[in-house]
Amino acid sequence: MITAEHGAHHQQSVTTTLAEPSATPEQAACTLPVTRAAAPALRHFATTTARGWNLREELHDALALVVTELVTNVILHSGSADVSLRMRCVPTRRTLHVEVEDAGHWRPHAVPAPDADQRYAERGRGLALVEACATSTSVRLTPAGTTVRAELPLS
Repeated sequence: MITAEHGAHHQQSVTTTLAEPSATPEQAACTLPVTRAAAPALRHFATTTARGWNLREELHDALALVVTELVTNVILHSGSADVSLRMRCVPTRRTLHVEVEDAGHWRPHAVPAPDADQRYAERGRGLALVEACATSTSVRLTPAGTTVRAELPLS
């Protein structure tokens, strides 16, 4: 059992217990409730897993960004009760597959390029940031929910 703590707005400590994470030398997965603590807890899970797999240090920042952005989208837009993170290292393809899944029903929409009026907007760039870090991305919408996948280069 892994426990992650994250300070809340009013000096309160929020503790989230992760649902029994599973990991093999090439796969790892973790599911937890959608709360404000989910993004930092899953980011920690992902980077700790990457270190355990001896993936290059430069990959950790991109992985942390991708996981944070995708999980934050679930928290803000999905209406899902849980969020799942799956990682799969595919050394033969030199790729790390990262998937974030929820039971929500949000719809992806094109985000216009920032113009003079929008360049300081607080939102609307998450998927573009993920695409900048990844060699490929996809969004799969099903009646059961949404899965967003990003492939990160191992080298």
